[in-house]
Amino acid sequence: MYIIISLSITLCIITCIVMMLASLLSKKSIIDREKSSPFECGFDPKSSSRLPFSLRFYLIAVIFLIFDVEIALLLPLIIIINHSNLLSWTIIGSIFLLILLIGLYHEWNQGALNWN
Repeated sequence: MYIIISLSITLCIITCIVMMLASLLSKKSIIDREKSSPFECGFDPKSSSRLPFSLRFYLIAVIFLIFDVEIALLLPLIIIINHSNLLSWTIIGSIFLLILLIGLYHEWNQGALNWN
């Protein structure tokens, strides 16, 4: 019984010491205007909020979402390869990837991926 009590007290003391050290070491010593301000999609938070929105951020976000959804749709194809007809699996996967590649080529051709 004495061992359990002494162990509990020791663990509480060690925990308090670690928490005090963490709170002392995590304090910012230099307050910087840039580090303390929020960062939102390349906008300066200290300037006017009525500036026009850059369409490039929107296009890149949409392209990212398209290809993110593509991965979510391709994963089940990989999982069901053993349980489906190989010919139909290949045709469906090829058509899906072909549609995505045509869309990527169209975006590239229209200049949506150029930052210049």
